[in-house]
Formats: sequence, C-alpha cells, structure tokens
Amino acid sequence: MTVYSKLLKALPTQPKVWLVTGVAGFIGSNLLEHLLKLNQTVVGLDNFVTGHQHNLDEVQGLVTAEQWAGFTFIEGDICNLEHCHKACAGVDYVLHQAALGSVPRSINDPITTNATNISGFLNMLVAARDAGVKSFTYAASSSTYGDHPALPKVEENIGRPLSPYAVTKYVNELYADVFAKTYGFKTIGLRYFNVFGKRQDPKGAYAAVIPKWAASMLLGDDVFINGDGETSRDFCFIENAVQANLLAATAVEDAKNEVYNVAVGDRTTLNDLYHALQAALAQNGKPYGKPAVYRDFRTGDVRHSQADIGKAASKLGYAPEYRIMEGIAKAMPWYIENVG
Repeated sequence: MTVYSKLLKALPTQPKVWLVTGVAGFIGSNLLEHLLKLNQTVVGLDNFVTGHQHNLDEVQGLVTAEQWAGFTFIEGDICNLEHCHKACAGVDYVLHQAALGSVPRSINDPITTNATNISGFLNMLVAARDAGVKSFTYAASSSTYGDHPALPKVEENIGRPLSPYAVTKYVNELYADVFAKTYGFKTIGLRYFNVFGKRQDPKGAYAAVIPKWAASMLLGDDVFINGDGETSRDFCFIENAVQANLLAATAVEDAKNEVYNVAVGDRTTLNDLYHALQAALAQNGKPYGKPAVYRDFRTGDVRHSQADIGKAASKLGYAPEYRIMEGIAKAMPWYIENVG
C-alpha cells in the first residue's frame, strides 16, 4: 500500500478543516472535489478573476448533499489581508492555489501579476501564521528554474528567471523560507510542471496548451505551435497534483520548509503532444485532420523542461499514478462534453 493510499483511507476517519484559495479555479476546484469526497470540511476563497462559478457548480453535482454542506465559500481577494484572516480562522490545513498564472500575462501586465502573486502571497502567509494553522502548502512553479540548462530539473539548482511570473513565484519561495527562519512558520512549496485536466479553462489568451489545443481541434479551428514544435514539457495530470497537495499538507515536520517538483519525470515535445491529442480525439469519434500551424517562439518560454521527482518521492511518498497519455485519455471526455 502506498503512502497516498494509506492517507486516503485515514482522512475520512480524521476529518479536518481545509482552506483552498483559488477554489473556483482549475486546480482549486479539483482539490475541493477530492476533499469533499473524503468527507473533509473545506473553506474556499476566490475572487472569480480567473476562477468560475460553473467549476463550483460542477463539483456540487459530483458530491453528496451532505458532503457539499461541508463547504463554505468566501468571495474575497488574497490582496485583502482582512479576507485572508477571515478565510484562515479555524483552519487546520491551507492549500494556497490562488495566483495569476501565465508567463505572457505577466509580460503584458507585470504590476497586477506582482500584486497578486507576491503581495497576495505575503497576506496569506501572515494570516495563516496568525491563525496557527497546522500546515501551509502553496503552489510554486517550474518557471523558477529559468535559464538553468540542466535536465532533469533538481530543486536545489535554479537559474535566472525568464519572466515576471517566474520572478513572483521565486519570491514566494524566498518569503516562505524567511517565515520559517524568522517566525518558525514552516511551509511546503509545490513546483508544478504543466498541470492539465478537467475544469482547466480552454478559453482566453492565456489558456494552457492542452485545453486550448483540445478546444481548437473540437471546434475545427487551427492549432498554433510556437516555434518548431520541439519545445518539450513534463506534463502532469491533475490527479498527480492533488496527490502531492494532500501528501504535503499532512507531511511530517522534517519534510517541511522545502520545495518539491510535482510532475511525472517525462518529457513530451509539442509536436508529440499535438499527435497525442489527435489520437485521443479519434478514439472518441472526433477526428481532426488539419495540420498544425507553426509561428514564432514565444517570449519568456523555457525551451525544455523535465522534473526530477526523487525528492518528492522520498520525503513525501509522492508516486504519480498518471503519465501523459493516461491523463489525456481520462481528460478528453470532459473536453468533448464541455467544449465540443
């Protein structure tokens, strides 16, 4: 039995109060769904800038009425310290997912990205510290590796940031470390690598590549590849990210005040991803025959990314259950139902 399977068995017998910031977003709503199904009490905070009410509505339809009654929603903003204090009151575990993602968004509007991802993060640290929560797990990012050329990416070796977004996520790690040294408030940062899955928004200028391409294919639109298509990523299915969050929140003290890669340890090129999505659609009776359209490389993008997940495996018991093809197969019916 894995560490995670043991945890899933134990949690319903030991219900706690969890705060999920960004609860109406992609990762946040998936965490909410899993926690409620484990009969946990959940407080959710969101300002609906990038999150959506329909994500919460979908979760409500997937859990029992009794489980849904264990959810309290606060419409608020992490940039407001009072909202953060209200959300943290009486909470055992914090899963801080609220942020403004996207490298291009940060390049177009670095001030707003900085305000949310740094000032908002600091507000959450202060509120959680003041509330005396048992643990604080936050969404870090693989963008922190910047221009460091080595593969796979190891937590201790980072380069210079390549975008304002990457700067903000690195500052989060610096603040977390300072809070441990100054206040004894320990945290765990999870460096996500290209997480994908159901409820990830396919619309808008800053949509992630998998839902954006899936939507384009389903609608018969062109699929645009930035660069030559040989850019590679370590794509991580949402179920793996949920596992990492629950393991981090309940981790032993020796595992805290650390950052961990959350990925699979694979490397998939954009060209291979394009063909994988085509194949998954065909298997679901939705063939797409258009060739990809290539255009210039995107400013701020890292050329290659692949994680070493050894640290998360040894210190957290993290063992990803889904590789990219399994994740795409599981996510595609959702894309078809909600986009096509």
